[in-house]
Amino acid sequence: MPKGFEDKLVISISSRALFDLDESHQVYETSGLAAYQAYQIEHEDEILEPGEAYPLVQKLLKINERLGQERVEVILLSRNTADTGLRVFNSIEHYGLKISRAAFCGGESPYRYISAFGCHLFLSTHAEDVRHALNNGVAAATLLPRGKKQVDESEQLKFAFDGDAVLFSDEAERIFKEQGLEAFAASERAAAKTPLSGGPFKPFLSALNKLQTSFPPTEAPIRTALVTARSAPAHQRVILTLRDWNIRIDESLFLGGLDKGEFLHSYGADVFFDDQAQHCHSASQHVATGHVPHGVAND
Repeated sequence: MPKGFEDKLVISISSRALFDLDESHQVYETSGLAAYQAYQIEHEDEILEPGEAYPLVQKLLKINERLGQERVEVILLSRNTADTGLRVFNSIEHYGLKISRAAFCGGESPYRYISAFGCHLFLSTHAEDVRHALNNGVAAATLLPRGKKQVDESEQLKFAFDGDAVLFSDEAERIFKEQGLEAFAASERAAAKTPLSGGPFKPFLSALNKLQTSFPPTEAPIRTALVTARSAPAHQRVILTLRDWNIRIDESLFLGGLDKGEFLHSYGADVFFDDQAQHCHSASQHVATGHVPHGVAND
């Protein structure tokens, strides 16, 4: 962790997640890098529209205003060059986002700077960069396009997480995939008092929980939820694991295989993280969703 960042929640984000760069990316896909660079320079004074992660970033940065101190740091990690990235920074300035640190990597993957910045979470639309980050021990997710974009006037920031292979390891999910539901249920009953190992998002949840404790419980601008396909009796191990980690989750939904989308909509999640593509597709029809390409479901 860089000096001065020890008490901060550090989020890194790609330029395509923060802003809508679909039009310019299409230029890159059809005409190549040189045409893309020329297009960005030609349009660098045109402000970009907000991207999938923009509302999340906006709410995160407002936490600093509420605390009167810099406890959240958002860092831009981009495959752009600094020259073509000028349009991105012009847009950051236009929207008044307090983002001052960035790495422009000239077409290379920016994942190698994630640990150097001490990031707790990396959000991108580039699946390969996300996998690199996960392989290097950083919570990361590929943001999916949202089906329904609604105006959210709430200032409270709501995170939602799947359990196995996201907050927890995929040890239990592997048994389910390889041996079926009955073997999974029997294994979880037998290991009910044994805490699950941490998954890729455990350190991020821990840092988020630390930030939550800066506020009285009834005034925290951050709320967390576990939204899992588990049901009783497999719920017990999850609850005891979180207790063992000394991490508070505000809401826990044990859905027993029900579709998660409507529940996430009712919760009002700003972002939901899941390892399974089918769950992500369902959720993305209602809320911003990050696919976590980790664990047995993604082998």
